[in-house]
Amino acid sequence: MNTLTLEVTSLADGLAAFQRVWSGGGAEDGARIGFASPELLWKVLTATRWELLRTMTGQGPLALREIARRVGRDVKAVHADVHALIDAGIIQQSADGRFEFPYDAVHVDFMLKAA
Repeated sequence: MNTLTLEVTSLADGLAAFQRVWSGGGAEDGARIGFASPELLWKVLTATRWELLRTMTGQGPLALREIARRVGRDVKAVHADVHALIDAGIIQQSADGRFEFPYDAVHVDFMLKAA
């Protein structure tokens, strides 16, 4: 299964993981995108954006109007959300202008600790 893992990680930890892979430690399964804090993760992944990901998972490239139709939302609002997800590296836009979430699943990984 091609899984995207979204995690809360420090810059130092993210760079250490990159260095392990770069120096021959082997690539991890799936892709990873790190956020500096849980607040930033939830700022990017709002409820309406989660709905887009759920709708786009495993569907291949889709036109913006088709995405909006499937989620029952205004095209302009979906456009803003799609571009926020592109900016975060979560979805991709093809040369023909269609959008794709190229993963079969999403895993969110962070821990909430006592202050």
